[in-house]
Order: sequence, then C-alpha cells, then structure tokens
Amino acid sequence: MRFGKQFTYYAIEIAQVGIAIVLASIGLKAFLLPNHFLDGGVTGIALLVTSKFDLNLSLLLVLLSIPFLAMAYWFVSRRVFYKSLLGILGLAFFIQFETFTPLTDDKLLIAIFGGLFLGLGIGIAIRNGAVLDGTEILGVYLNERFGLPVGQVIFVFNALLFILAAVTLSVEIAMYSILTYLVTAKVTDTVIKGFEDFIGVMIVSKKADEVKTALRQEAGLGLTVYKGDKPYGETDAVHEHLIIHTIVNRIDIKKVQRTLDKVDPQAFVAEYEVNSIRGGVLRRYLNRKAAKAGI
Repeated sequence: MRFGKQFTYYAIEIAQVGIAIVLASIGLKAFLLPNHFLDGGVTGIALLVTSKFDLNLSLLLVLLSIPFLAMAYWFVSRRVFYKSLLGILGLAFFIQFETFTPLTDDKLLIAIFGGLFLGLGIGIAIRNGAVLDGTEILGVYLNERFGLPVGQVIFVFNALLFILAAVTLSVEIAMYSILTYLVTAKVTDTVIKGFEDFIGVMIVSKKADEVKTALRQEAGLGLTVYKGDKPYGETDAVHEHLIIHTIVNRIDIKKVQRTLDKVDPQAFVAEYEVNSIRGGVLRRYLNRKAAKAGI
C-alpha cells in the first residue's frame, strides 16, 4: 500500500513536470525564439549564442546545463538531479520538435506572454522538485558553499547576461529581454508560493484571554496559544504570559486588526508572510468557504 502511494505521488510529480515542459516550450517557441528575445539563466545564454551563431538550441541547452546538473548530483540531491535531468532533456526535446507558430509580432506582448508561459513552466517544475534552468542549482550550491544569497547570485548572473546582450545584439532587445525576465521571475514566484497569501500573526497581550475569545468568536479563527516568560519593570522580575499565534489570509487580516484595536490596542503584534500551509483549522475553514461558493 505504501509503495502504491509513493508511486502515485511520484507519477503525479512527473506528470506536472511534463506540463511544465510544455508551457515553457510554448513561451520559447511561440514568443521568444522567433523574435530573438532572451530570458535569464542558462536558457538566456543558449538563446544569445544561437542568435549570433547557427547552432542547435536544444543541443546547446543540454550542453550548457551539464555543469549545473553535476552540481545538483554531487552537492544538492540525487532526486533533484534526476528530475532536473528529465526536465531539461524534455524541454530540449520539445524545443527541437515543436512547431508552434509565432502568435504575435507586438514586442510588448511577446515579452509579457513569453515570460508568462516560461514562468509558469519554471514555477511548476520547481514546485515538483525539478529545475528547467541551471542557475537555480548554481545559486543553491554557492549559498551552501560560501553563504551567498541565492537571489543575489541569480541577479548578478542575469545582469551580466543582459549587459552582454545589449553589447552584442541591441539595447532594445536587452531591454525587452529584461522585461521578459521580470515577468518570468514574478510568475515563477507566484506559482511557487501559491495564489493565496497567508499572514502569520503573533500576539502578546495583557488581555490574552479576552483576545482569544474575541478572535474565535468575532473573526472565527483557529489559534495556537503557548506560554512565555517576560521580564517587567526595573527588577527584571520574570512574569509568565501567553503568546497567541494564528494564520489568516490577506482578506481577513483587517478583521484581526480591528478586533485587536477594540479589545487591546496596546497589544504587541508581529505579522509575517507564510508561503504555504497544510491542514489545520484555517485550511478547513477556507475549504468550506470555497465549497459554499461553488469553487
């Protein structure tokens, strides 16, 4: 039974990586390639080289990805390596044999929709443990080896690429390519984090019992309450107090703030972004609301 569940799980992941490959190849073949627009990363390098020399893009994409796949194999994880190998080979295959015709010659639409499809593909692949571009692997490797932030590594890599594009192709193509990259990055980030934005809220209040009751009854929230110690006054005497923690979506955060303003305006409140949640009262609550709405 356990093996069957694992097989089903992996099969779903592989199927979604396949969908990611198709979406990314649409962005490349139907929008970016016919107009010599670039994206960031290894894909951008391959597009830049093929725009200057008559080389096979699919083969070049695979060759340029080899060092990054080696990093994934030795320094990240074998699971990421195998999925990424499948993703990169699949993307190269689709690029080679796809026959999508260009859908528009409007440069702004090309940059936006090319980045949209490419970002969807990259985001879905990453959510399923694969990458379609090796720069993410490079960022992870340099982060673990030297402590460099992943985002900064990718930013510097792509900045150098777009400067090279401006010099070798044209400033206009470089500018549209930067727009493509920004759209791709934003869509990728949205797909990875999800379309629902959640906010974690930590509350420390002298009226903790009243706050708990109000948040449950008026805001309908599930809460986690735990004890903490806090020094008060000049003697630093330690007093036990309650810490209230909950997670809400962005729509309901104002309701929480209004409730706190009414019950204890002096409460200490810390809010932070939550990328993903599983289970719990909030998830069940959202699922019930979606079912009632017919979503």
